[in-house]
Amino acid sequence: MKKLISLIMVIVISGLLNLQITKACTNFLITKGASVDGSVMITYSADSHVLYGELYYWAAKNWPKGAMVDVYEWDTGKFMGKIPQIAHTYSVVGNMNQHQLSIGETTYGGRPELADSTAIVDYGSLIYLTLQRAKNAREAIYTFSKLVSEYGYASEGESFSIGDPNEAWILELIGKGQGNKGAVWVARRIPDGYISGHANHPRITQFPLADGKTSITTKEIDKIFNPEVETVYAYDVIDVARSHGWYTGEDKDFSFSDTYAPIDFSGARFCEARVWSGFNKVNSQMGKYLDYAMGENLKNRMPLWIKPDKKLDLNDVKNIMRDYYQGTPMDMTKDLGAGPYRSTVRWRPMQWKVDDEKYIFERAISTQQTGFSFITQSRSWLPDPVGGINWFGVDDTYYTVYSPMYCGITTVPETFAVGNGDMMTYSDNAAFWVFNQVTNFAYTRTSLLIGDLQNKQKELEDGYLRETQSIDKTAADLYRKSPEKAVKYLTDYSVKAGNYTVMQWKELYKYLFVKYVDGNVKEKQTLPAGYERVNAKLSQPGYTEEWYRSIVKSTGDRFKEK
Repeated sequence: MKKLISLIMVIVISGLLNLQITKACTNFLITKGASVDGSVMITYSADSHVLYGELYYWAAKNWPKGAMVDVYEWDTGKFMGKIPQIAHTYSVVGNMNQHQLSIGETTYGGRPELADSTAIVDYGSLIYLTLQRAKNAREAIYTFSKLVSEYGYASEGESFSIGDPNEAWILELIGKGQGNKGAVWVARRIPDGYISGHANHPRITQFPLADGKTSITTKEIDKIFNPEVETVYAYDVIDVARSHGWYTGEDKDFSFSDTYAPIDFSGARFCEARVWSGFNKVNSQMGKYLDYAMGENLKNRMPLWIKPDKKLDLNDVKNIMRDYYQGTPMDMTKDLGAGPYRSTVRWRPMQWKVDDEKYIFERAISTQQTGFSFITQSRSWLPDPVGGINWFGVDDTYYTVYSPMYCGITTVPETFAVGNGDMMTYSDNAAFWVFNQVTNFAYTRTSLLIGDLQNKQKELEDGYLRETQSIDKTAADLYRKSPEKAVKYLTDYSVKAGNYTVMQWKELYKYLFVKYVDGNVKEKQTLPAGYERVNAKLSQPGYTEEWYRSIVKSTGDRFKEK
């Protein structure tokens, strides 16, 4: 995805709220038939080296007739224009609203000729205006269509994940060019029992042409509420491509991805490889697409969706998001660049030269530039405020803790709140800085201390999973008697959980720093009675044999004992 530069998108509704987004993201979509408990799950990692991780919040609100919304570009904060406000807007926590609708995105760029600087609505506005206006995925697609057709689309090409308690859809969209209001796009419902994903490259290729029943165009957009409809696309999506000379074949062979953002080596290796690796964790047949993921065979494209070998639970989905190509030829801990302690990351730039030859580092799902990430669960069998959980975390997905934020809450934890620190202002009470403090220490000694970190991570996340089972039941019972009391109960729990996560992570940093300071590993040592001071048992594990051999290979006899 593309995303952010700094502070940003402000939809002035309940005031001016500065938000930011990203620059290269990863999404997965899990249908209810592919999940163990029947929930629909959407994942999103918002990745940018200048994205500050915080949890956005808009309260539900009634608006007077004639009210207008000031729209600001999400990436730059530039004022784009005004559009009419609707009578009532829904509350939004992060990228999930009070009706369990969630939306994520990844930017793919695409044909630069199709950008339209005269448009009002950019991709960030599209997401958050829609979350405030739509109750479910089909309403969201309808709202997308109306917003871009009425006010234009100002951003680059985007892929969107849209999920509600019953369905998951992928929608891919790009503008029509300077002064040409609207956008061309295709949306497809993920078949129940399957999963999909996208990571900065469009993935919809051929799609079924309109038959007025299961596949429709925007000329029939009202039909989207027919449950038989599984594909929707802009009526001129092929015509626009023909007008530019990008496509000359038959309509039935038209591919959105191949036309509006043709695949190349970087699109496969930096983007599609992430989707492949996530799929590879849950489907044993993905090995046949490895050459595509590595950019070696661009014709061997992966399917848009795959069926997992077994149904996925929340931990399985977390595992997908915590991927650095483990167990594949691209495993980031298996080469010299990982250092002696098998770091999971590489410092930028990703592309570099030696003796005029070009080389790359991998771009994994788990990365140091993540501002925030989430996994949303939408559960049809529970009341909306109870059924939707935004499992929210900041910083690198491999090292974060996902804390439960119920979608019906009316405030967010102070430690995650907007305004508690920023990208250039450290706050010792802000989740973003607390997690970065731990993670950046862990990057230097990964193989030694990762066990301690993951033990605490597992302790917290397993605890939240157990707690939410009880919270669900209590809140659902309470909701039948008093929705207001249920919402307060869920708010109190979510705020407490988020703040507790950050408190525990601050304690973890103290523990790790003391134990691993100065390249040592220390453990408390029991001393005989009468000794008052605390002593430490010390070990110095040094480097791996592989690393020692690399030193000798690069230095010859320089360090050899004489």
